[in-house]
Amino acid sequence: MLAAGVFRDDPALLSEDLEVLPGVGEKFRMLAIEAGVPTVGDLLWRVPRAYGQRPGTSLLSDLEPGEATGVEVSIVRSRKVRTRRRRFSLVEARVSDDSGSRKAVWFNQPWMADKLTPDSHWYLEGRLEKGGFVVSASEPARGPAVKSGGGEPVAWQAASARPPGLAGEGPRAAHSSGGEIGPGRWRRWSFEACRLAAGLPEPLPSRLLNNGEKAMPGITASFREAHFPSGEERAAEALGRLAYQELLENQAVIRDRRLRSRQSAGRALPLDHGSALASKWLKGLPFEPTGDQRKAMAAIGKEISGTEPMGRLLMGEVGSGKTVVAIHAMLEAVGSGAQAALMAPTEVLAGQHFATLNRMLEETGVEVSLLTGSTPPSSRKEILAGLASGKVGIAVGTHALLESPVGFDRLGLVVVDEEHRFGVRQRAGLDAKAPGGHSAHLLHMSATPIPRTLALTTYGDLDVTTLRELPAGRIPVLTEVVSEGGRAEAFGRLREELDHGRQAFVVCPLVEESPLVEGRAAAAEAERLAAGELAGYEVGLLHGQMKPAQKEVAMAAFADGRIDVLVATTVVEVGIDVPNATVMVIEGSDRFGLSQLHQLRGRIGRGSYGGTCFLFSESSGPRAARRLAALASTGDGFELAELDLEMRGEGEIAGTRQHGLPRFRVASLPRDIELLEAARQDLLSMDDLELQILADSIPDRAGAAEEAA
Repeated sequence: MLAAGVFRDDPALLSEDLEVLPGVGEKFRMLAIEAGVPTVGDLLWRVPRAYGQRPGTSLLSDLEPGEATGVEVSIVRSRKVRTRRRRFSLVEARVSDDSGSRKAVWFNQPWMADKLTPDSHWYLEGRLEKGGFVVSASEPARGPAVKSGGGEPVAWQAASARPPGLAGEGPRAAHSSGGEIGPGRWRRWSFEACRLAAGLPEPLPSRLLNNGEKAMPGITASFREAHFPSGEERAAEALGRLAYQELLENQAVIRDRRLRSRQSAGRALPLDHGSALASKWLKGLPFEPTGDQRKAMAAIGKEISGTEPMGRLLMGEVGSGKTVVAIHAMLEAVGSGAQAALMAPTEVLAGQHFATLNRMLEETGVEVSLLTGSTPPSSRKEILAGLASGKVGIAVGTHALLESPVGFDRLGLVVVDEEHRFGVRQRAGLDAKAPGGHSAHLLHMSATPIPRTLALTTYGDLDVTTLRELPAGRIPVLTEVVSEGGRAEAFGRLREELDHGRQAFVVCPLVEESPLVEGRAAAAEAERLAAGELAGYEVGLLHGQMKPAQKEVAMAAFADGRIDVLVATTVVEVGIDVPNATVMVIEGSDRFGLSQLHQLRGRIGRGSYGGTCFLFSESSGPRAARRLAALASTGDGFELAELDLEMRGEGEIAGTRQHGLPRFRVASLPRDIELLEAARQDLLSMDDLELQILADSIPDRAGAAEEAA
């Protein structure tokens, strides 16, 4: 144990600026902040992502060209070299050992010039090449001893004060560069942080740390072994413990959020009144609801009839009928005397929902209004009055529903579509509009099947309802991966469908052509197709940068059959329902996540004609081939979501990082699913004191986790 004055024994250390570390001044503090590492805690949790064995150490006279090795040398002199055209920076030094001297070269590491002072001692890794010994990694190899307050060298530190893991002392952790700070400086700072944090109090209960075969190292040892491992096994144990703690913190935050949401009083909606309206509507549908839909309706009805606010996530396959379940719930709310609101992330999707509700509720007498940022002032005034008086039963809208002038007379149920695109505060903003201090019941919908691992780490405070069954008669969409040589045949089959009266989508990854990014741009592709493969057919264009009125015109023309082929970006991923569309061509399909591709192809085959999705790829790599082959082989969105999570990471399941999904620094899903399950179970066994110690020990990280969630 380090003596007083050498380490800090309070958890506040983790919140300290990096300036508490030796050698970190204002300049480097600001560079670290820009790199996303403002505190000592952030630095300690910035663990290396790779480990490797150091090469053997050689004398300078024994170096063989091209052989990776390490050398311990003294600096004779050094200089910066100006290269032609300044394409890269170069630092040269004359280095020596007992066998002689050689030139050493550092490429693109200009900061080394000020460190390579005469007579300083260094451990260098690299290869002997024609121009000298080219350095790939370098660390100080001599220095003043770091001692405890009692005068003895610290046991886990080398007596020379260099970080452990040098010159054959166990595996070498690869500290990555960040911003304008090189890996060597990060490594040195991490060493100082581990030394300073040697007395951190342990946030986990000892009974969990000493749990037989599942025993874990303490927090101080875990940081030390993660950054400067004494062995491969110890490094793995340290990373496992830190990953476990991250997941435990995540689950604790979710647990607290669930408890808080359940503590507020909800408004009980008496279904003895509400069910009559909803049941009559359900019986009038031209199709029979699936078993999954009926189970979901029953579960939702039971919850909204109680005083505990409902918090439920409804997710399902493309075309599984989530909208029908949501409408049924809103009608139960309206029938019980309350109002309902449906919030969508875009005006396009909100407009689609409004059109669907108007069509499906025409016979019910329920007034439905649409409120978005584009609603004209005259209409807005009338809608606001209808919401405030209770005349409007169901409000459909975007973020405009959150604005302060919007008030409800008796809001009882809020449905949030494409849930992952809204933040916690945005959802709470609409929830807070319920009258009388009551919380509205919340039904979240996601068209993207969410893997179990993400459901636990992001939506663990919600009850989950899953729709897997598809309506009777739904014909699976055929998916084909098309090589460049098969493009002509694919468009030939597309034209055959158009000649039979069907319609098609062509999806492109970009709006306008970019010199920086490859990919077929939607605007340019629409012009090219209209003059080329689709000459003689009506080609339309739809993308997110168009004005709302332009989008409405394009969608209406496609829905009415006045446009044969709609060339679009991923704005068509949700909300576009044209049963006559039977073909989809996706350009640059390797650019999208599997779940997003699954959503896109779900826009076709929604009628009785089936559908075919052609995937054109810009990549010939094995990874892209594997992903697209998986999409072509299965129509199970949940299976694809799990595979997408495995291949792309927990924040990328829809092609871009979704708002609200957690970023873990050490844990990785689904690799650490067993740790996640263990953390969930262990959290249930923790008493109030243990939970408080966990929350208080690392307040900044817990707060960050709550913000991310």
